[in-house]
Amino acid sequence: MNFILSLLHTATAVALAAGTLAARADINVGVTVSATGPAASLGIPEKNTIELMPRSIAGQKVNYIVLDDASDTTAAVTNTRRLITESKVDLILGSTTTPNSLSMLDVVSESQTPMISMAASSRIVEPVDPKRRWVFKTPQNDIMMALAIAQHMGDHNIKTVGFIGFADAYGEGWLTEFGKAAGLKGITIVATERYNRTDSSVTGQVLKLVGANPQAVLVVGSGTPAALPQKALKERGYKGQIYQTHGVANNDFLRVVGADGDGTILPAGPVLVAAQLPTHHPARKTAQEYVAAYEAKFGKGSVSTFGAHAWDAGLLMQRAVTVALKKAQPGTPAFRAALRDALEATREMPGAHGIFTMSPNDHNGLDQRARVMVKIDKGNWVHQP
Repeated sequence: MNFILSLLHTATAVALAAGTLAARADINVGVTVSATGPAASLGIPEKNTIELMPRSIAGQKVNYIVLDDASDTTAAVTNTRRLITESKVDLILGSTTTPNSLSMLDVVSESQTPMISMAASSRIVEPVDPKRRWVFKTPQNDIMMALAIAQHMGDHNIKTVGFIGFADAYGEGWLTEFGKAAGLKGITIVATERYNRTDSSVTGQVLKLVGANPQAVLVVGSGTPAALPQKALKERGYKGQIYQTHGVANNDFLRVVGADGDGTILPAGPVLVAAQLPTHHPARKTAQEYVAAYEAKFGKGSVSTFGAHAWDAGLLMQRAVTVALKKAQPGTPAFRAALRDALEATREMPGAHGIFTMSPNDHNGLDQRARVMVKIDKGNWVHQP
């Protein structure tokens, strides 16, 4: 009789354990990127990088649901709602551009779903108010890169600059931040022009810039559309120094801008020139690991700094998931909250673009170790020590 009771107890315990394992849901990660549209040269490497992310973390299966928002803010919002309501995701990665990421804030905050953006503007995470409490991002803040440009201008005795940037949140954010940085270095912005990502001509804007005769021009765009003002400036015979932002740091930009890009100066993340960095650079090892993983799958020379922003989002996700699994089950509000808290508690995590240390007041977490200065020379990226 005791033997039979023992068997029954064992069978019951096994059944309960099996039921517990079966009840534990997969981790679902929602991704919306701009794989088509004007920002496709940024979004495609991000989408590719999702394929390199782990399918299991701490023994728990991870599913990635990837959608294309076509560089459109309305589509980004629709995708985010779909991922949260239909796919029941625990975390959102995306989107590619600043306007799209800003448009997603209300949706993720209402549902209390953590989000890691791969877009640049500090407005995505600042200030860390109740809405942005759920939002993090991996690219360097605009002010960090703006200060690097202003420093370079100051070091080369440039006192006047023309500005032409996207007529959206990315361009406006950069104008604000660069204005601060330029003021610190005694640099005057003598002309300010804007254009749309989908424009096919900027002749009128460039004529005004050339007419103002600035010593340098800063082009604030991202991806291949940023080549348009640069080529127009060269066509009009502009001889001053041209600067771009880290929004152009991919080979598609080099292809489109061609020889008109030579001599351009820009700040960028370490990934762009990983092999050229000194061995002691804190991001060199992680940057080279990403380059090796990406090029092994997609071909030599295919790597992009924008894909590396997705890679860093994946590294942050992995660390946060490992912590959150000890506190709650996937698919629950408690797990989403634990993910958010774990992201905010990130300390000194090496990424491909720098070292991440988050806090309740800093949901980007990068410092000056996340930027380098780069020059385009004969169609190549060259590190400027």
